[in-house]
Amino acid sequence: MEERYEERRERGLKRKKASNKIEDAKRSARAGVPCILQNCAAGWQANEKWSIERLGRKYRNQKFKCGEDDDGYSVKMKMKYYIDYMQNNRDDSPLYIFDSSFGDRHKTKQLLEDFAIPPYFEDDLFRYAEYKKRPPHRWFVMGPARSGTAIHIDPLGTSAWNTLVSGYKRWVLIPPAAPKPLVKPYKHEAGKHPDEAVTWFTYVYPRVKAASWPREYPIIEARQAPGETMFVPSGWWHVVINECATMAITQNFASLANLRTVWPKTVKGRPKLSKHWFKRLRACRPEVLPILAESAPMRGEEEDSSDSSSSSSSSSSSSDSDEESEMEEIAARCGVTMKKKRRVGMGLEVGVCLSISRTLSSVIDSLRDYGRCVAARCGVSMKKKRRLMGSTASSASPCANKVFV
Repeated sequence: MEERYEERRERGLKRKKASNKIEDAKRSARAGVPCILQNCAAGWQANEKWSIERLGRKYRNQKFKCGEDDDGYSVKMKMKYYIDYMQNNRDDSPLYIFDSSFGDRHKTKQLLEDFAIPPYFEDDLFRYAEYKKRPPHRWFVMGPARSGTAIHIDPLGTSAWNTLVSGYKRWVLIPPAAPKPLVKPYKHEAGKHPDEAVTWFTYVYPRVKAASWPREYPIIEARQAPGETMFVPSGWWHVVINECATMAITQNFASLANLRTVWPKTVKGRPKLSKHWFKRLRACRPEVLPILAESAPMRGEEEDSSDSSSSSSSSSSSSDSDEESEMEEIAARCGVTMKKKRRVGMGLEVGVCLSISRTLSSVIDSLRDYGRCVAARCGVSMKKKRRLMGSTASSASPCANKVFV
């Protein structure tokens, strides 16, 4: 095979044929530029097995996630019912199988055998974290014409690849610097379904095609064909709509090219994951530690709340201090001054911890004062009978009567 790649531009997009020099295909990843890679799916079993007929037979009674209800709960449908819906619906924005847990279920995990991660994206740094602790990252995708995904940026600063097995997809990509209000539908346009691809193409697409669209945010349009793999770099806005029935596999990943973006977002949004991930990277990939030290978030730095997690840290202050000291040592070896760029110990804001501590201390003092007041009214000396701090001081509480008898 020739050690070169052929390319053609489609409104700023490069199409590249796979070569035996992986570095050639990685060039766009390092540059942070979207591209379409060809021949990545050659030899995949999915090319034969992922037909409507065969999927309908093999996974007939298996449920796949195809949407969410108004309360955010997953909507799942058996494959046999979804295929009937996909072939007969007339919805403006049809239900779309976008299932991230197919590889975890016993009766659907065989789908994992039908494809392989393209060699250009095999070095996923998140793979060093325990599988159950890493965020959802891999999706089986299937849908009819007009289904798709609304404009978005992939979470935690990750990049993505999307390989199309059958059908055609229409993509629009917008540079990361474009402000959110510019790329999203206006409030009066969004209606009840703002997060739908058809809504974006109806209202926003005419604006991005107009002569008034800012030149500093040039859009990229592409039509993805079967067997092609779309690479979406970290931070790029993208929206996708299916021109016909399609089946695809997509995955998000962290790499050396985007680690400087992924790490601070993970520290801020997923503090527990960041601690675990740091330990695994330290053991398995110590060469990335300088990147972690250089890209650690500064005190007071704010991240996008969309990447935030409800998880909280239960680690002790001593372990946090040890980890912070270790990061300071790493930073010193790498020539990074932590005084100028103060990394808050693995994503925990020290100021917030101190504030919580002061608040708890104030509450405890208030309970003591209240207990003394109640004891005084009851004629009980606090020196003779110490009130237990864990009991309720309310005179209306049964346990309060027991304490102050």
